[in-house]
Amino acid sequence: MEPFCKAEKIFAHKLQEAADDGICASAARIHISRHEHVYNCGQSDGNVYLIESGQVKTLTYTRNGKQCILSIHGPDNVFGESSVLLSARTETAQTMQATTLIRIPVARIMNAPDPSLRNALVNHMAARLLQQQEAIANLVTMDSEHRLAALLVTLGNKFGKQRDTTILVRERFTQEELAEMVGTTRSRIGYFLKRFTLAGALHRTEESYLCIHVPELTDYLDSAKLVER
Repeated sequence: MEPFCKAEKIFAHKLQEAADDGICASAARIHISRHEHVYNCGQSDGNVYLIESGQVKTLTYTRNGKQCILSIHGPDNVFGESSVLLSARTETAQTMQATTLIRIPVARIMNAPDPSLRNALVNHMAARLLQQQEAIANLVTMDSEHRLAALLVTLGNKFGKQRDTTILVRERFTQEELAEMVGTTRSRIGYFLKRFTLAGALHRTEESYLCIHVPELTDYLDSAKLVER
């Protein structure tokens, strides 16, 4: 498991415990319909969010109005932790399907009597920083095809279920969403996915779920080109 995934799971578990035990008295469970905004860029919002069910994407916009997806979050994932530093949001959070969240004021976390909750938050944010540094390095050093391969491995570790050397991902991501995260066009994403399939790096199950062959895709990240077979 990637360090970021491990740190997030520990923090999510601590948040769930704090909410269930009443340690964070102001925690609230909220239900949000599909395609609704949890918060908007520039909005004052001092909360951290834990997803119980559903899916949320965080996004921003370029100066010319083009949408850019920063991250996608699913059950037991945490988002909105930047409220530790800034009360005004620098991104927008939008549900991708009907979603249930636990909303916890960050001040309650920082002042919680149990120091392990604060420690879990610090470890989570440190791991998030490392993840963002890796994303920046990939953007600078990798072409879009390699960035897609790296993204698929990340999404697999975050959302998938391990089966020997493969990861089964039941969540569905559109080619448009992958394009926004990679920084390329939808047509290029389709072309790259076809190449990965021909090379045996991934395939679709009968239920149309994505199955990632980790060794093949990881080897591709270290190679100059993909060898079809």
